[in-house]
Amino acid sequence: MMFVSLQFKLELKREDKQKLIKLMRKQSSAIRVAYNMLKELEKEKTKNPHAQIYQRLRQLFPELPTKYIDSAIYKAKQYPTDKPVVFGGKRLFEKLCKNHLSGKTREKPKKQWRELRQGTLISIGSKSDKGNRLMRFEDLKGQIYLRITTGNREFVYAKVLREPSNSKDKWLTFMAMLLESWQTKNYFAYTVELKLREGEFYGSVSFELPMPKVRYTKENGVIAIDTNASPIHLAITEVSKTGELLSYKTISLHHLLGLSQNSKEHQEWILAHQIVDLAIEKGKAIAVENLKKLKKGVRRDGKAELRKGLHNWNAKKFLQKLKRVALLKGVEVIEVNPAYTSVIGMLKYAPQLSVDKDIAGAYVIGRRALGFKEDMPENYERLLKDKAYLEFALKRYEEREKELRELIEKESNEYKGNALKSELRSVENSKKLLINLLQSLQSESSGCEGANGRNPEQGRVAKTTLQSVWQVLKVALLFPILGGVLPRDLSPLKPVLVEGVWDRVRSRLVPFEAGGTVPIRDF
Repeated sequence: MMFVSLQFKLELKREDKQKLIKLMRKQSSAIRVAYNMLKELEKEKTKNPHAQIYQRLRQLFPELPTKYIDSAIYKAKQYPTDKPVVFGGKRLFEKLCKNHLSGKTREKPKKQWRELRQGTLISIGSKSDKGNRLMRFEDLKGQIYLRITTGNREFVYAKVLREPSNSKDKWLTFMAMLLESWQTKNYFAYTVELKLREGEFYGSVSFELPMPKVRYTKENGVIAIDTNASPIHLAITEVSKTGELLSYKTISLHHLLGLSQNSKEHQEWILAHQIVDLAIEKGKAIAVENLKKLKKGVRRDGKAELRKGLHNWNAKKFLQKLKRVALLKGVEVIEVNPAYTSVIGMLKYAPQLSVDKDIAGAYVIGRRALGFKEDMPENYERLLKDKAYLEFALKRYEEREKELRELIEKESNEYKGNALKSELRSVENSKKLLINLLQSLQSESSGCEGANGRNPEQGRVAKTTLQSVWQVLKVALLFPILGGVLPRDLSPLKPVLVEGVWDRVRSRLVPFEAGGTVPIRDF
């Protein structure tokens, strides 16, 4: 166990602020009385001083709930009794005692001293009181509030203003623990202390942080997750320890887009718990991308819908929540390099397994987390060494380039024009890759043969300048064969992958046959 204290700020209605200030003054007075009594009783070596102090405070502050009195005694015991204590701060008190301060110069430190002296409220928590009887965190329509008991079964509700500063912020862990306790009714104790500073209310919550052993590891396989922005959803796959795809599903996140930020946060916590519980049910670890940088559009690029989606849902923040929940529940989380997971998935596994590209991408993430390497299929290697096919693919890009230039000339809408220009840049870059590949193949054929009579590079895909061969394969396949930069249906690639029959595409004599489909295997 590790003891943790976290800070936050509160937002209250004006009338509730006055109620809270009044309550703070009463308990602050009770703390001072308890401290003075504690000093005297220690000198007298009185046994069980707590009982005497409690009875005295009950007489002096009958309107204070008993838990506030117990908490006042607890707070008083935190001050040293062997030396003088100035409530409100010694430095400010000495400053106020100086005669030269007057008017506004004196008013500011006087207000600060009063807030320090009278602006404290503390409540000690317990498991039996759902965490804390008098100051309890609650969820109201997706927003975290602190319910503060003011007496006579009356409450004020203060909105909690707190955002995690980074992925290691333990506020994420506290939120995960709260949600778990609300769902399971297995509560944990937390102590809340409030302070008044310059008219604003600040708080701290202290609790014990459990550090469970990791019980669910990749030894039994992984639950792999791929986050996707268009459309916004999660692709989830179950991968065996030997690398086979066992089951898969997608979870749409569009219902989050219309929610407030706080409601969205709450729903993400619930989703994180559901995924971790799935990993526990399957006895597996969780595999995710190490998302250092999400793809972002820029203004005037013709991709307003993509930017809007990325703005409304932050995959990094969700994965932070997921990792915190997994930590609390003893589930291993493996972060993998996301490079080319989507490309490998769409070209290798989507047509091979008859799944969509996002499920295939999640599958690659899972295999990568388990340590598997993705070799280039033999027929794809042959495709990248077929000069006739590459010349056909280059011709397709040249035709599209000409079409785009004509469309740009005619387009008067700025945003549609920007989208066309963006595609044109992509087509131009694709042409360069294919030209480089053709040139490298030409240099191979004109080079010297090896000692055994074969070109030393034969049987291997030629290397391209600073480019991944998978990226080159994407350029060579998707648009020339399917006619789209990023089509949803990748089944037409199956004959190329399995049989290597790209001649049909190149000659355009025979229609391409779509691969079969299999029923979706759900969790």
